[in-house]
Amino acid sequence: MSQISALTALELRDALHRAEISAREASEHYLARIQELNPGLGSFVTITAERALDAATRADEHLAAGGPLGMLHGMPLAYKDLLDVAGVVTGYGTAALEPAIAPRDSPLVATLTRAGAISLGKTQVPEFGLSSHSENDVSPPARNPLNRALSAGGSSGGEAAAVAAGMLPFGPGNDGGGSVRIPASACGLIGLKPTLGTIPADVLDGRVDSFGAPRLTVSGPLARTALDAALLLDAMIDPSCETTLEALSGGAIESLRGLRIGISTLSPFASLYEIRLAPEAHAALAAGIKALGTRGHHLEEAEIFYDTAYPETFSTVWTSGLAAAPIPAGREEKLGTLARSFRERATARERNTSLAAAVRLGEIAADMRTQWGRYDVVLTPAMAHTPPEIGFYTGQDADTDYMRQCQYTPFTSMVNVSGLPAITVPTFTTAGGLSMGVQMIGRAGSELQLLALAAQISEM
Repeated sequence: MSQISALTALELRDALHRAEISAREASEHYLARIQELNPGLGSFVTITAERALDAATRADEHLAAGGPLGMLHGMPLAYKDLLDVAGVVTGYGTAALEPAIAPRDSPLVATLTRAGAISLGKTQVPEFGLSSHSENDVSPPARNPLNRALSAGGSSGGEAAAVAAGMLPFGPGNDGGGSVRIPASACGLIGLKPTLGTIPADVLDGRVDSFGAPRLTVSGPLARTALDAALLLDAMIDPSCETTLEALSGGAIESLRGLRIGISTLSPFASLYEIRLAPEAHAALAAGIKALGTRGHHLEEAEIFYDTAYPETFSTVWTSGLAAAPIPAGREEKLGTLARSFRERATARERNTSLAAAVRLGEIAADMRTQWGRYDVVLTPAMAHTPPEIGFYTGQDADTDYMRQCQYTPFTSMVNVSGLPAITVPTFTTAGGLSMGVQMIGRAGSELQLLALAAQISEM
């Protein structure tokens, strides 16, 4: 029992399938870890222990009766407090909305439940998932397990902190501007943002937003190993097929060699903000280059040029949806500084401005895909510097908050705009024990290749 959280997610899944560990034992173990560690880390905002144990008991009874087992039979996990879990409160990290009990599961939650996963609760997010941290005015901030004075990143920061601290074996996140990759990098995990459309639940409402801009948000796994990430990715795509995991386990890692990898430290935000890489970011990039070179890949400096209209265009598209947020009359003053300011701007903006920005962002996306497409993979630093302290963003006015987020995460949102996949992988540990890493951007549908590269780096 004491060793369950030391297992990889894949090892735990296999032990559950072999009945070496019961679903109830697994849930009880992780719930005990949450009770012990969550008060100091702020990962969970809601813990559904009784529901989880009931579901685990049913899973064990199903196994004992000889029923077919789902891909994630008995696996404990949790969901960001942006996704609905039927019968559980969804708060969205805001004081402007009254927390409401969800009548039904979000599509991704329904998919993973069908796969046999057991939810232990809801994890911390920034208000409406807007930010690269996980702090809000409703509940304690998600803290970094590597240093509790620091941010766990966001918006999947509660999820990442829980996985990194051993409160969960792995976790589903979603990523609209880096929200899987940022906290994964901050907490020393692997974080995968898939190609838009890889996970069917992400495109049930189409591939563009209401203004015609590229849909930015996709779901993706946060995990300690590439194989764990592959397992969760497969369950998110189709719980009946372990396509990615089988390929990785069947030689895809060892056989992958000779890729043309372009190295870039240029950010599309550099036309507006000063983007400065800390020594730790350079060290992490150098370590990634060395690891990939050792595995027989060809690395070169990439020639990439970003449209100077990107910062303003992205900001317009990113904030446009706030105008439609269902904030009840008289409750806008309960919004946090960033959300309130950006909602006011979005509400005052003429619709034609948002429509024009959507078209322009689509053009920028096409240009990035063309430029990056000259390489098999584009390699960038994951983050520009080590995770900042709690309050680094939220103690500022909205524009300074946003600027600081862009300066910490200068390489992530552009991938969401492009619709392409990307993965962040730890490559370097600082003298203070913090994790830094690299990001790899792939071609459409190259999740298997990115996970194989992540495994190669992790093995070095």
